[in-house]
Amino acid sequence: MSDTVSHLAPDLPRTSTYVTGHNEEGKAKVHSVRPAAWKPYEGGIMGFNQVWTNTFPSDLNKDADVNYHEEIISGGKLGLANKNGVVCRMVDFGPGYECMMHRTQSLDFGIILEGEIEMKLDDGSVTPMKRGDVAVQRATMHSWRNPSPTNWARMIFVLQDTKPLFVNGEKFGEDLGRGTEGLPPSGNDE
Repeated sequence: MSDTVSHLAPDLPRTSTYVTGHNEEGKAKVHSVRPAAWKPYEGGIMGFNQVWTNTFPSDLNKDADVNYHEEIISGGKLGLANKNGVVCRMVDFGPGYECMMHRTQSLDFGIILEGEIEMKLDDGSVTPMKRGDVAVQRATMHSWRNPSPTNWARMIFVLQDTKPLFVNGEKFGEDLGRGTEGLPPSGNDE
């Protein structure tokens, strides 16, 4: 990803991803260390660090998972979710930033790492969340808002592809809303 930066939020710590594997004797080892590569969106007030993506279930033999991750990331075609797969992504939200109302066809686990976040749903509800809180998003229309006027907030998300969701006979597929220029569709709700 050529349009990435090593750090986005001035008041949040830098991060690295430590990928493990096995040596020739079958003992655990650190396969690689990957400093964060942040892709800024909306003028740099929000950004993604794609920690890991893979098929589900993953194939760990002969580094198939590592090769898949590198191919998907370098190809620039990863949407919010990954068809027949899983995505782990860190997201930084600038002060006062609110992302678009959106839905993914996925089961998402969103964990607040730094700061505070408001989870907004299309029923009008707003749920304040603090460091350590976990949201389980089940293909709902939602947005995230950093209520702080001065500090950045950080979440980590794990998104797992799901079967299509139907409510009262209506299919609820991916809806990326506004502000997603440069973000490809996930391709998992066809």
